[in-house]
Amino acid sequence: MIMIFGIPGPLLFGQLLLGLINGAFYAMLSLGLAVIFGMLNIINFAHGALFMMGAFAAWMLLNYFGIGYFPALILAPLLVGIFGIVLERLVISRLYKLDHLYGLLLTFGLALVIQGLFRNYYGSSGLPYRIPDVLQGATDLGFMFLPNYRGWVVLAALVVCLGTWGLIEKTSLGATLRAATENAPLVQAFGVDVPRLITVTYGGGVALAAFAGVLAAPIYSVNPNMGDNFINTVFAVVVIGGMGSILGSIVTGFALGVVEGLTKVFYPEASATVVFLVMVIVLLTLPHGLFGKRA
Repeated sequence: MIMIFGIPGPLLFGQLLLGLINGAFYAMLSLGLAVIFGMLNIINFAHGALFMMGAFAAWMLLNYFGIGYFPALILAPLLVGIFGIVLERLVISRLYKLDHLYGLLLTFGLALVIQGLFRNYYGSSGLPYRIPDVLQGATDLGFMFLPNYRGWVVLAALVVCLGTWGLIEKTSLGATLRAATENAPLVQAFGVDVPRLITVTYGGGVALAAFAGVLAAPIYSVNPNMGDNFINTVFAVVVIGGMGSILGSIVTGFALGVVEGLTKVFYPEASATVVFLVMVIVLLTLPHGLFGKRA
């Protein structure tokens, strides 16, 4: 058996894989939060509930309409994104001129309402969602067996995260979005419908959370509380990477997932707190985060 730093190789690589998977979800969820905060200045505490809605949407599409996993990867984020657009227009848009605390309290209340509704109809026990046949099994890498679905999750998360970063940083649409974040009245004077841009941005951030929920459905049981397992850590990731930083969310999400996985190998007692310890150190040295802009 291969030993690395006195640790069995399969155990170390297995925890690294687990860290990468958790990091993929941290990156996608924190990316959605960063997009929403960067454009709307709203701390969206309902993000975990919207992540859960993505998983439930995939489960409903399969069990009520016979729509499988891969179509659900497109349909579920689209449906939850439309729900987010309606939510933004009817409720959240009324808070833009108020203090951040009001948005935090409102979205926290929305999260409780959404979770309560799903808990009332589906209970708290998990609902199974089967891995699609094409992604069943594992691949022998020589030093470990890589479950195909886990590898797919990491790959899909990377593609979506990098695609979102490219859209925002490298396209004219992204330039308009960034300009509207800096000076909305000036951008609107050039004929850009800023309120509509804000609405679509919120819907896009929500769709990212729902996409992560669909990916999570075959790994974790689909239940109303599944977002609670991620949301606290995801907020820490956003703070460490820099509030509103797209690249910071992606890099920090994957990195902290790996750090968390390695901590479970070398010092398991600290695995639940290591992310928050990193957050404290970063805030003491770089209050604006690793990739954030100075105020």
